[in-house]
Amino acid sequence: MKRILSVIALAALHATVFANRTLMVGVSNPSHFARTDVPVVIPLTNYGDVRSALVTVNGQEIPCQLDDLNQDEIFDELCFLADLGKKEKKTYTITLKNEGEPRPYPARVYAEMVLSNTKDKNLKKHQQNNYIESLTARGDAAYTYNIQHHHGVDFESELNGIRIYFDARQTPDLYGKFKKQLELKETQFYTPDELKDQGYGDDVLWVGQTFGLGAFRGWDGQQPTLVEPVRSRTQRVISYGPLRAIVEVVDRGWKADAQREPVNMTLRYTQYAGHRDTDVDVFFNKDVTDYRFSTGIINVKGSEEFSDKKGLRACWGTDYPAADTIKWKRETVGLAVYVPQKNIVSEEPANKDNYAYVLKVNGKHMDYKVTYTSDNESFGYHSAKEWFKFLKEWKKEVEQPVSITVL
Repeated sequence: MKRILSVIALAALHATVFANRTLMVGVSNPSHFARTDVPVVIPLTNYGDVRSALVTVNGQEIPCQLDDLNQDEIFDELCFLADLGKKEKKTYTITLKNEGEPRPYPARVYAEMVLSNTKDKNLKKHQQNNYIESLTARGDAAYTYNIQHHHGVDFESELNGIRIYFDARQTPDLYGKFKKQLELKETQFYTPDELKDQGYGDDVLWVGQTFGLGAFRGWDGQQPTLVEPVRSRTQRVISYGPLRAIVEVVDRGWKADAQREPVNMTLRYTQYAGHRDTDVDVFFNKDVTDYRFSTGIINVKGSEEFSDKKGLRACWGTDYPAADTIKWKRETVGLAVYVPQKNIVSEEPANKDNYAYVLKVNGKHMDYKVTYTSDNESFGYHSAKEWFKFLKEWKKEVEQPVSITVL
């Protein structure tokens, strides 16, 4: 009897200890300049079924986020954002619990999928409320572009706003802001006049069949190819925030190379609060080292190009953002894509549509980054010179990540 009670007591002690697991995490800034809102991501694989978390630094609570990446109802990662001075190191205390709910914090990002509902006479065009979290269309669906209100999943930080077209282009299209704030819940990418009068932004880019801002495409040896044919196409929201929004585009049975087997591809877009740049991860279900792909940015009409010939390619230009040039004014934008050199096969000469890279994926995964600015911003960049200077500093940050150590 005593032995049974001892076993029960030990089990209870183990549960109590695990229910309040504490980690000390050191975060170091290697740069000679201060950095704000630096993402710190801690995998939770070794910590069981974490249900809630608390992060503190110098005794002060800071916002954190738990994410279930594979949608199995178990959190896979903890995320928080660090502010660090030049060469500064901070120690963060993380408390993990196997009970409770994630702590609520003010939203600094937003993500949304909405079914088109324009036939409802009780709703204005911009007021759609058929919110969904995932949508799959068969590969032979006639016109997936119009299934969703703003033509695909959208997401934003305080500085940017992006939608991904739900069709074979899968192009990131851009929303320009005047002020640092979240807007897409109110405007849904189609800003009514009353909100424009209050200083809200709007669509600032025409993309057509181009890369827009860093669409991932195939490559036929001479030019980019769209993501077709596919067996099915899915868009879904993985995380709504408050610190990072995560959305995915899944293409099953994509015939990316006419001479090779179809592949399944998942594009994951991660948008962190306080960032105008967006992380893009590309996952495949098999080794695609021998395939060739492409990405890049649209050649905005009359744009000025910048390339460091080492993975950073950008432009600055002005064009109408839509076919309706009576209602829409010309918009000036700066665009950029950064691709690790290990994934670059060639940097293609600019043509009338794109500034393109030919890519290779070494195995089953690659990642790259995209970023942009709108000349409308009160907080951004207003000339090619300013934009290209910023991008050089941005690349330094990308290539000098903070050091994260579980102590």
